[in-house]
Amino acid sequence: MHADLPLIVTLASAFGLALLLGVVATRLRLPALVGYLAAGVLIGPHTPGFVADTALAMQLAEVGVMLLMFGVGLHFSIDDLLSVRRVAIPGAVVQMAVATGLGAALALAWGWSITAALVFGLALSVASTVVLLRALEARGALETPNGRIAVGWLVVEDLAMVLVLVLLPVLAGGQAPLEPGDMGLGEATQGDMALGATLLVTLLEVAAFVAVMLLAGRRVLPWILWQVSGTGSRELFTLCVVALAVSIAFGAAALFGVSVALGAFFAGLVLRESEFSQRAAEESLPFRDAFAVLFFVSVGMLFDPAVLVSHPLQVLATTLVIVVGKSIAAGALVLALRYPLGTALTVSASLAQIGEFSFILATLGNSLGVLPDQAASLIVAGAIVSIAINPLLFGTIEPLRRWALARSELARELDARSDPLAELPQSTEASYLSGQVVLVGHGRAGQRVAAALEAAGTPFVVVEEDREIVESLRGRGYKAVLGDAREPLTLVQAHVATARLLVLAVADPTLGATALRHAKRLRADLPVLARAETADEAARLREAGAERAIAPPQAMGDALAGAALEALGRTA
Repeated sequence: MHADLPLIVTLASAFGLALLLGVVATRLRLPALVGYLAAGVLIGPHTPGFVADTALAMQLAEVGVMLLMFGVGLHFSIDDLLSVRRVAIPGAVVQMAVATGLGAALALAWGWSITAALVFGLALSVASTVVLLRALEARGALETPNGRIAVGWLVVEDLAMVLVLVLLPVLAGGQAPLEPGDMGLGEATQGDMALGATLLVTLLEVAAFVAVMLLAGRRVLPWILWQVSGTGSRELFTLCVVALAVSIAFGAAALFGVSVALGAFFAGLVLRESEFSQRAAEESLPFRDAFAVLFFVSVGMLFDPAVLVSHPLQVLATTLVIVVGKSIAAGALVLALRYPLGTALTVSASLAQIGEFSFILATLGNSLGVLPDQAASLIVAGAIVSIAINPLLFGTIEPLRRWALARSELARELDARSDPLAELPQSTEASYLSGQVVLVGHGRAGQRVAAALEAAGTPFVVVEEDREIVESLRGRGYKAVLGDAREPLTLVQAHVATARLLVLAVADPTLGATALRHAKRLRADLPVLARAETADEAARLREAGAERAIAPPQAMGDALAGAALEALGRTA
């Protein structure tokens, strides 16, 4: 009977055991995904007892990757992606090169070939977007500046891995070189031409897919959702969202040679700009959560526990490259690009694991005869250990930052940075130093408030921790300060003590509450207008000293803008 129902048996065993071990893990104060990984090990082919259908589990996990990347796109707009390009692109490229070098050095020390060493190093260099998303979403940090940088960094890594997966067969000899032609070109020259042609074709395919999604997809996909929404059926709308995510991901791979993960990501990216983005994210959330569990179970099924006994030092060295080597390289690069210590710690923790692209690369390397069988076991072992401890690393970011700031002058300098954007210029007019409005946050709601204040002719200073936003505002002539509003020094630089009104337009409740407390310490009678995500949060902000806290279902941007003008005695 089991042989006749492989899909049902795989789903039942994976979900059931993942639920049981996930509960056990949380009771032991471990991340639930540790239980999911353990469930995969128990039903995998390398442990005694029941063995689930590994091929089916991998396909179901791929659906989970599609839906998760689709969700990322829904929360990560094109403007967000472009806003972090200055740190994400150079950071990802250099970090991948450093991690590849570390992994390759290990492999060469073990006596592997140069090609095997490079492939092994590349597999260790790319982090798992799925794991990162789970960690950021669990902490409500997905839409923060640091979260956008981390996700943008991994998107650049994914794009690089697409090229690696396409070029690896050529580099490994999987594609025979062209025969010398009448022009007298040798095999080496012909091979170079084949490699160059393959790279060019790959770039053109990726560019074509992106162009289609940005030009045609922006109109077609929202139109489809509009038509389905008009039926009034919730089931059809949910079905439409899932169908678009999976179909576009598959079409991207089949027609353009783009990975299904990136295809789904761009599908969500173009829908981000539509009025249905929030609803699409909510409707697809249960599917994303369920299939994400299958992803972690499938990773566990790849793990052979015997490698821990047969090659313990190699497993340890591989894990150290992933967790320590990549983290140090990434953190150093972020600091070198003049980002604060908190951003460096977040990016470091985000990259301290490997995932789906590593497994794909290891599988391809084995099929081409490039990697030894031992390599796949080491990669999966490093992935499981790094994925298991990654949530714990995220939990240490803020305590580690506070510890470093309390004990190290260098850490305080790195966190504050002697940055011209962290304070207003000396030539700033007096109207922006006293009697001005201090606006914390320049997201969608903050932009509405800023537009209303500008239209009313009221001087205002923006406080924002996203460097690109501050640079853009200053380039357009606005007054803006770069920094974290949770730090009193940042509010001092915005001259909050002499301000007429403080508007907290940030979605992060912790940031808003902390900034409110610091502002009241600097000036007890300062009027404060705050944004809240729930009625309970609004009540807490009012108790902390906010004159008014605005919460849904009001339209946040317009409500904040109207309340700010009302507090200033202006007409909306």
